[in-house]
Amino acid sequence: MRLGEMTTVEAAEAVTGSPVVIIPAGAFEQHGPGMPLATDQIRAEAVVDRVVTALGGRAVIGPALPVGVSPHHLAFTGTVSLTSTTFAALVREYADNLHRHGWRKVLVVTGHGGNNATLTTVAQDLLTTHPDLQFAWTPVTALAAEVIAGMRVGEVHGHSGEAETAQMLFLAPHLVHQDRLAAGARSRADLGPLAGLALRGSPPTLTVRYDRLSENGVLGDPRRATSEDGAAIVDAVVRRIVAFVEEWLTT
Repeated sequence: MRLGEMTTVEAAEAVTGSPVVIIPAGAFEQHGPGMPLATDQIRAEAVVDRVVTALGGRAVIGPALPVGVSPHHLAFTGTVSLTSTTFAALVREYADNLHRHGWRKVLVVTGHGGNNATLTTVAQDLLTTHPDLQFAWTPVTALAAEVIAGMRVGEVHGHSGEAETAQMLFLAPHLVHQDRLAAGARSRADLGPLAGLALRGSPPTLTVRYDRLSENGVLGDPRRATSEDGAAIVDAVVRRIVAFVEEWLTT
């Protein structure tokens, strides 16, 4: 059920019949030489579609957030980024309007990790401005960490690597240029001193541009990805989110 496909009469009925609004959020950024700029949004929307279907009408899909916080990818052609301030304002105004019409549970599903910090900030702010609104958010890929641990991933992996490519091979294979897939940094030996410090995996956290991490914008080896791995990742993510929403609906 998509809120955007409803009339205002149907939307009013959905406030009580479908008390959770789920918003897919992504990014418009480089995903290496083989995947589309909208990869994060495509994955988020596909997950949200499956979650709402599994919930059987108890949730609706809200307006999408297809452009995210991606300044770290701006060295790569085609990337379009919002500042964290702009992205936060959009999320707050979406939440405020949904709240105005009666919804009290809003969940953002983000396919882009660069949105995470801003979503955390918005959630904190809403505790003050909208104390009766329950605002939640979740990443996509991180929910399937156990599945990814069982895949053939390199010592260094992540953006446009094995896990993201596997999801796209499952969800939108026609948009993946498999002949152009190319490995990026796969091991710590492939990283320069600054990149190694930024990707050390523990605090303190250093944020750097992706062109300083990988020449082609890829971390890992997308050539190892399979559609079967993608299906397993998506299934695990959907199950985790559905379980959360089902429990949320009882609170």
